[in-house]
Amino acid sequence: MNLERTFFVTAVTWKRTPIFRQHASAQLMVDVLKHYAEQGKFVLHESVIMPDHLHLLLTPAKYRLGKKHGPVWQESFTNHHVRDEGDYLRHAEYIRLNPARAQIVETATLSVLVVRPGYV
Repeated sequence: MNLERTFFVTAVTWKRTPIFRQHASAQLMVDVLKHYAEQGKFVLHESVIMPDHLHLLLTPAKYRLGKKHGPVWQESFTNHHVRDEGDYLRHAEYIRLNPARAQIVETATLSVLVVRPGYV
C-alpha cells in the first residue's frame, strides 16, 4: 500500500457537543463520507464516529491544495501524515478501539461494534 498521501484525521464538534449521539446525525455523517468516497474524492480506509468527534484514516484523491496555498484547515481540524505501514496499523487500531475505550460499546472488532445497553 502506498501511504505517501494517507492521513489520520480528527475533527471535533463545536464545543464538543455530542451531536453524533443522535442516530440521524451519525447516519448523515456516514452518508456524506460514503458519498464522497464513492465519488472518488478519497479512499476511506478506517473511520469511527464518536458522540463529539470523528477519526478517519483516508487517502485523498488530490493533495495539491495545501502545497499551493499553505494551511487549509482551521485549528480545530487536525491531521497526521501516515509515515509507514506500522504508523498506519497503529492508527487503524486506535480508530477501531476508540469506542470501546470510551465505553460506548461492549466490544470492538474489525467492523462490528456492539453498543452498550442504554447508551443510545
